[in-house]
Amino acid sequence: MKLRSLGAALILIAAAAPAGAQPLNLGGTPGSTPQPIQITASQGIQWQQENQVVIAMGNAKAVRGAVTVTADQLIAHYRKNTPAAAGAAQAPGSATDILNQGNTSLYEIEAVGHVHIYTATDNAWGDHAVYSMDGAVLVLTGKHLKLTTPDDTITARDSVEYYAAKRQAVARGNALIVTNDGRSVAADTLIGDLAPAAATPAAAGGGIAGQAGQLQKVEAIGHVVIHTTGDTATGDTGVYLPQQGRARLGGDVHIIQGPNEMSGSDALVNMKTGIATLLAGPGGQVAGTIIPGSAPQK
Repeated sequence: MKLRSLGAALILIAAAAPAGAQPLNLGGTPGSTPQPIQITASQGIQWQQENQVVIAMGNAKAVRGAVTVTADQLIAHYRKNTPAAAGAAQAPGSATDILNQGNTSLYEIEAVGHVHIYTATDNAWGDHAVYSMDGAVLVLTGKHLKLTTPDDTITARDSVEYYAAKRQAVARGNALIVTNDGRSVAADTLIGDLAPAAATPAAAGGGIAGQAGQLQKVEAIGHVVIHTTGDTATGDTGVYLPQQGRARLGGDVHIIQGPNEMSGSDALVNMKTGIATLLAGPGGQVAGTIIPGSAPQK
C-alpha cells in the first residue's frame, strides 16, 4: 500500500485555471515565469467583471504540463491587487487579459460537474472541486468520490481534502483504501501524512510531479476495519505505516480469522504477512473464541 502519488492526485486541480492558451500567473506575482495553461470550452469563456470571476463553460478542459482537469465548468475567482502590487500594468481588455496581467490575483478555483483530474498514472473523480490558493487547500466532493494510483484505490462518501502546507490528505465518510493485492484499511475518516518529495526537473518547472512524496502514515478514526490476506481486525482507532506494512489498532479490538475471534484493547497487524497479534491493555486481558479443528485461513 504505497500510495506514492496520493498527494499528487489531490492537488492536480491547483495547476489549472480558466484562461486562454497563454501563460498564466496563478499567484498574480509580477515578474514570475509560470508554466503555460491550455484551456478549451465548447460554450466559450465568460468574464463577469462585477463578480470578478472568469468562467470556462461546457466541456471545460485545462491542461498544464502532465496535468489535465475536465469539468462542465471551470471557474476562476480573482481579486484586484493594490496599485503598488499591480505596478504599471495596463487595464485588461478581455477575460484572458484579466488573468494574465499583474494587477489581479487568483484566490480560488472551482471545477463544477463531472470533475476528472488526472495525469498518466493518477486519477481523481467527483462532482465539485474547490482549490483555495490563499490556504493551499483542495476539497473534492460529490457522489462516487474516487482516487486511483498505480498501487491503490481510495474512495470516500463525503469529501477528499488535501492541505498542501501540511502535506496531509483526508478522506471522510466510509473512507477506504484498497491495495492491488486486496488488502484494505477502512474507517469513518482516514488522514494521510505525506513526506516531502525530492526535487525533480518537472517539479522545478511548475508541474505536478514531485509535489507530494510517499505516504508516511495513515491515521484511521472511527469503525476501523483492516483486511489482510487471512485476518480481519477491527477497532475504534488505528495507525497504519505503509513503508513498514504494519498497523496498530486501539479501543474495542477484535481479530477474526475464519470462525475464530479474539478481543482485547490493542492489536498489531502485519499487512505483509497477514499476521495479527492481540495485546492486553494495562491490567486487562485478552479473550477469544476458538473453534476446535478450525484451520487458519491464510
